[in-house]
Amino acid sequence: MATEKAVQHAEETGAALTEHASEESHGSGIHIALSPEEIGNIGGLPITNTLLMSLVVSVLLMTLAYRYGSRLANVPGRIQAFFEMVVEGAFGFIARTLGDEGLARKYFPLITTVFLFIATANILHFVPGIGSITIPDATGYDAGVLRSMNTDLNVTLALTIIAVLTIEIAGVAALGFWRYAGKFINFSSPVNFVVGLIELVSEVARLVSFSFRLFGNIFAGKVLMAVVLFFVPYFVPVPLMMFEIFVGILQGLIFAMLLLFFIKMAVTDPHEAH
Repeated sequence: MATEKAVQHAEETGAALTEHASEESHGSGIHIALSPEEIGNIGGLPITNTLLMSLVVSVLLMTLAYRYGSRLANVPGRIQAFFEMVVEGAFGFIARTLGDEGLARKYFPLITTVFLFIATANILHFVPGIGSITIPDATGYDAGVLRSMNTDLNVTLALTIIAVLTIEIAGVAALGFWRYAGKFINFSSPVNFVVGLIELVSEVARLVSFSFRLFGNIFAGKVLMAVVLFFVPYFVPVPLMMFEIFVGILQGLIFAMLLLFFIKMAVTDPHEAH
């Protein structure tokens, strides 16, 4: 009996020590979640930190647009002059790329909005204090209330679907359905048929390249920052954080530029291209 009690006591003690060690590792280790953390729910609808960040970014951009849009003056001040210079430069570049000012006016709002949406989220992710706002998630970890939605594959895939639909609709609107479809289904010659199939595969591949490029770059930066902050918490993260902000802006620019160039390809007549 004494031996059985000793064994039972040893097992309980070992279990307690294992649980304690697990809790310490759970609290002090590096926690990197591939999927967004759920921070609440409304009527059974899960509210994730990436969804909340997307709402914050949307409200911020709409607020800034309304504030400065309602204060436009005939004689611009320094801030208005700066924004006018940026907008005119971006519009001029898009118009020269598409070769049609009418098309530029049609697609300029979407292209610039995509860039601002992506870049603003990536910048806000590194604003001091944003990462300090945490609450326990469903697994017990302290999850950030706000997390760049570009680290959520659902969001980047949604942006990609919007981009791809815009590209296809632009092509059909500019060339007509049958002429645009002729880019992908062409029986005039075996070579043109194979080229058309390659074009069709490339159109589908955009769903992967668009979404995973943005997600991979931003999520990799998030993981890198977490590792560096854990092992070298002083001095080193500052320049790395500045670099990640630059990368975040660059990724927004790349997404917008790819959208612009693919629209250009879609609206170009295949016969004119040759």
